Amino acid sequence: MAKIAQIKPAKGKNELPGRLISRKFFEDSPEKVSPRLLGKLLVTRSADGEVLAGRIVEVEAYLGPHNDPPDPAAHTHRGPTPRNLVLFGPAGHAYLYFIYGRYFCANISCEREVLGGGILLRALEPVMGTAQMARNRGLDEDAPVRMIASGPSRLCLALGLTRLLHNGLDLTSASSPLQVRDDGFPEPEVLITPRIGIRHAADWPLRFALRGHACVSGPKRLMGSSTIRSRHPSVE
Repeated sequence: MAKIAQIKPAKGKNELPGRLISRKFFEDSPEKVSPRLLGKLLVTRSADGEVLAGRIVEVEAYLGPHNDPPDPAAHTHRGPTPRNLVLFGPAGHAYLYFIYGRYFCANISCEREVLGGGILLRALEPVMGTAQMARNRGLDEDAPVRMIASGPSRLCLALGLTRLLHNGLDLTSASSPLQVRDDGFPEPEVLITPRIGIRHAADWPLRFALRGHACVSGPKRLMGSSTIRSRHPSVE
């Protein structure tokens, strides 16, 4: 099992770590952006201003309706609707949706406008504000970090993400309360597997995770091939 990495500390307690990722980073197909996104930070603040940050360790790509064949598991496969419109807009925006009548899942739009590609955030490694993230999940402050944000709904609870407050936010904007940032995490080894927890196109190899990472959801099912993430300009 890979060791959990330590974040480079920000200069001040309330400063955001790393550098903001540019929109250009997300203007590519979901299956290409997904492995590059691993190791980046999803960053927000708690109600009292504390920085909450998690390292992205697992994602899934969902292809736009222009793909041949269309991705039947994607929210966009039937075209634009009021619910999924964010995914058809500019790249680098948050798309939040409600599941099971009580939980949220967070996604990021990618590709050019109107193409409808997206990436589901499946798991984070808490790296800043870990105690608050644990409390948000109803856990003890010293709970194992692998329990805090290892799953799509868990990570939304840990960071306090909801559709009402976060859907449509520009994750590439310095003024946004939710951002994706790069703190110089070393290029990781990426494991590629079929997506999980879905019924349609479940065999498509579009799940990407940091190989051997303790915070990946469902680690016992991490069977697949590995690759090395290609480098890509990520910051302005």
